[in-house]
Amino acid sequence: MAATRFITIGQLAKRTGVAVSAIRFYEEKGLLHALRTSGNQRRFMNGDIRRVSFILIAQRLGLSLEDIEKQLAGLPEGRNPTLADWQKISRSMRAQIDERIRLLTRTRSQLDQCIGCGCLSLTRCELYNKDDRLGLKGSGPRAVLD
Repeated sequence: MAATRFITIGQLAKRTGVAVSAIRFYEEKGLLHALRTSGNQRRFMNGDIRRVSFILIAQRLGLSLEDIEKQLAGLPEGRNPTLADWQKISRSMRAQIDERIRLLTRTRSQLDQCIGCGCLSLTRCELYNKDDRLGLKGSGPRAVLD
């Protein structure tokens, strides 16, 4: 028996572990596109299971819905994304992910001392940030953001 090309919103929710309300939200934001039956019920393509999975992974990586939408906009409608499609997205997202890794690594190394002069301890800052040298570079946690 051949698999159906279209699935209901409930089936998509069950397959992806995402609430129906979240799928509606993704549709509203343009991340997914449903077809409508004559009874105005949503029908999604099987390939949307992969799209939702991609959205979940990208969100977990800290990407904004706007960034995710930009990446998904280049994917073809009406067919499952290919390996080449995903590799293209992966390459374009790599710089963003690398920057997040750099910031998290820097933040982790600063956590035991301070938050990069925000300032947690005036006593310690006298050692690490004498005369508020970091403050001359701008506001906020300069040791982490620079």
